[in-house]
Amino acid sequence: MNLEFNRNEDVIKRAISEMKQRFAQVALGGGKKAIAKQKEKNKLTARERIDYLLDPNTPFIEIGAFAGWEMYEEQGGCPSAGTVAGVGYVSGRQCVILANDQTVKAGAWFPITGKKNLRLQEIAMENHLPVIYLVDSAGVFLPMQDEIFPDKEHFGRIFRNNARMSAMGITQIAAVMGACVAGGAYLPIMSDETLMVEGNGSIFLAGPYLVKAAIGETIDAETLGGAETHNAISGIADYKFKTEEECLDQVKRIMSKLGQTAKAGFDRSTPKAPKKKAEDLYGIIPADPTRPYDMLQIIEQITDDSVFEQFKQDYGKTILCGYARIDGWAVGIVANQRTIVKSAKGEMQMGGVIYNDSADKAARFIMNCNQKKIPLVFLQDVTGFMVGSRSEHSGIIKDGAKMVNAVANSVVPKITVIVGNSYGAGNYAMCGKAYDPRFIYAWPNAKIAVMGGEQAAKTLLQIQVSAMKAKGSEVSPEEEQKLLNDIKGRYEKQTTPYYAAARLWVDAIIDPAQTRQIISESLAAANHNPEILPFNTGVIQV
Repeated sequence: MNLEFNRNEDVIKRAISEMKQRFAQVALGGGKKAIAKQKEKNKLTARERIDYLLDPNTPFIEIGAFAGWEMYEEQGGCPSAGTVAGVGYVSGRQCVILANDQTVKAGAWFPITGKKNLRLQEIAMENHLPVIYLVDSAGVFLPMQDEIFPDKEHFGRIFRNNARMSAMGITQIAAVMGACVAGGAYLPIMSDETLMVEGNGSIFLAGPYLVKAAIGETIDAETLGGAETHNAISGIADYKFKTEEECLDQVKRIMSKLGQTAKAGFDRSTPKAPKKKAEDLYGIIPADPTRPYDMLQIIEQITDDSVFEQFKQDYGKTILCGYARIDGWAVGIVANQRTIVKSAKGEMQMGGVIYNDSADKAARFIMNCNQKKIPLVFLQDVTGFMVGSRSEHSGIIKDGAKMVNAVANSVVPKITVIVGNSYGAGNYAMCGKAYDPRFIYAWPNAKIAVMGGEQAAKTLLQIQVSAMKAKGSEVSPEEEQKLLNDIKGRYEKQTTPYYAAARLWVDAIIDPAQTRQIISESLAAANHNPEILPFNTGVIQV
């Protein structure tokens, strides 16, 4: 019996259990009472609509389930950003699905709702995936209109993207199952086909109350913008149905007739299972994130036949680079090695730290993968770049810039999984959110911040104590310890994967045992986009 393995396994399993409990909480949307009101109107919930659409026994990667987590508490919260969304299969076609959750503030758009919807449209555009919108929204959440309405990355960008996707030849289908008000009314009309449910579906720039206030006209919602009106009079909608199920069946029929499109052509062979069980991953990651472990063990758990062909194996050992297959897909893997290693010069190097040689190796490998049209998978457990006079004099900034340049200019798809720490510039170099990974996921034990909690708290404490002393205040050791604990508590809350997922710094928090399948589905999505730009790094420091 391996006691350390068992302790690690227990910690991860508790984290997964917490993740499932929190997911169950957000999956209720606005709560059981709000769901009951939906049922009274013969309406399905957003999740039920998606479940009805999806092909049975096919994977669905939910994106942004924890978007809005512990945000907007003074407004009553915004579970899953008031939108359920993800990538799945409808009539055999992989596609993006976005469903407004009417149980959350009548489907109103908070700032995070706009950010989430834009992220899903970005996924559709980057991967050339069809989009299905399940519309049921009251429009912008008026108390926060200044944070969602006017800016470049706000509400209006949605409709700009509708137009851009149409020009790109990306199919968009909108099923209007509830309210579709004001600016939001443009979304279904800018889609290729618009379907409406009689009695519940409505589309108008201004609802009956606003019409009365603006021009004095008295009219009901159905006459103003219901399914009959827009199918028979305005010609805005294309189909009408008595039930949501009939409406969704038509969406399936439309999807089933989509023609095949060109693919990127990334290499895929017959998949081979890894030699070990996926659940064995649970015991590898240490319960203490500062402890070393062998990243090779994680790589072998997710690659076909547990094969990993290392590139420059004896050079730059704190980053592992190499070729493998994941569920048949050929990939290049860039991963932080967490064991303490020894260079050929006899120097000890700390795991998780990027040194000059490892940055140099990773940059070259990333360029190789771009040359060969091989997608990249980044496995992050990085504490940053090496600091100190020795590294600075050796040009660590120059070598780090080389790696960042290669990542930033990479044209093949990049999939990032944060399996542990993700600190500082290491987050950037290992393809964090700012470097446009096609998809980015985090394990439930992940930590994402500019630096570790202990170092950050002590740095902030020094600044705060110095400011207090400058004002003539004396700080006792007890007061200093209390300040340190308060600072550390606040800071560590901001490093959790839930804090990151709430703000869409990661697309999803995933069960480590599902990593292989989720990477495979992400690569399948990426393969739909045949357009790969020429690879050009510009000026590189050498």
